[in-house]
Amino acid sequence: MTSHDVPLSDVAQGEVFTKHVDQPDSAYAEAAGLNWLGAASPQVVKVVAVSDHTISTTKITPKRPTRAAAEAAGSELARIHLAGAPAFGSPPLGWPGPNFIGTQIQACEPDPDWARFYTTQRVLPFYRKAMDAGNIHDPERTVERACELITAATWESAHVAPGVAGRIHGDLWSGNLLYGRPVSKNVLTETALDDAGADNGGAANGGVEPFFIDPAAHGGHPETDLAMLALFGTPFIEDVFEGYQSVRPLADDWRDFIPVHQLHPLAVHAFTHGPSYGHELLRCATDVVQLLG
Repeated sequence: MTSHDVPLSDVAQGEVFTKHVDQPDSAYAEAAGLNWLGAASPQVVKVVAVSDHTISTTKITPKRPTRAAAEAAGSELARIHLAGAPAFGSPPLGWPGPNFIGTQIQACEPDPDWARFYTTQRVLPFYRKAMDAGNIHDPERTVERACELITAATWESAHVAPGVAGRIHGDLWSGNLLYGRPVSKNVLTETALDDAGADNGGAANGGVEPFFIDPAAHGGHPETDLAMLALFGTPFIEDVFEGYQSVRPLADDWRDFIPVHQLHPLAVHAFTHGPSYGHELLRCATDVVQLLG
């Protein structure tokens, strides 16, 4: 792909954050994901420029999270999810796929069936890589059994197989949810937020706003993002959940299904971070088997 710039906001040098990447497709995939998520919420950092080996985005001055800012993060995440996607596994608009979770490549092949997409394109590929690396000892095929149960189940609610794909972040751990303010005052204004119908909580919280960065965006199950936040933890997580449900209510027992959605990030970490996460993956898979078996 030819190197090129995609200016999306009027910012000066020093008001941007530039990240260098090894895989050329990674920068373009991230830029497309940010633009796609940002079409649904002003709380996604803006892409300033992208090339084969760099991506530049609006720079955020970090501030201490507040409960109200965390609640705003949840409500904005729900708005992003509600923007939808053509199918499960669909890549961001204008990008054919694949995408990347960290440095790891992932397929983005659209599929009308969430369970099939999730197990075959997300969980099992990383599980098998972790097995090949010697990071998992799974003689009872617990992870494969969990995936079989997910795929075979007939879902009568929106817990695991929603009829419409959400527009999800796809790599939402706490490091990809920032709190602060844009360095450039030209990038985001209170008027723009009002026009977008968003209440980001900035004015009421000493200028603290939530911002989403570094996605592996695709069409997926909305609760996957929530489950990843729960897996690795984030400040004021209950306020995030409360803000989310103020826009997109969840079933009363949605937390029971969190382990289903944590199989993917744990499989990724079992491959990239070693046997300790392999043990966590097996524990999670056991919970899924008990839940669905």
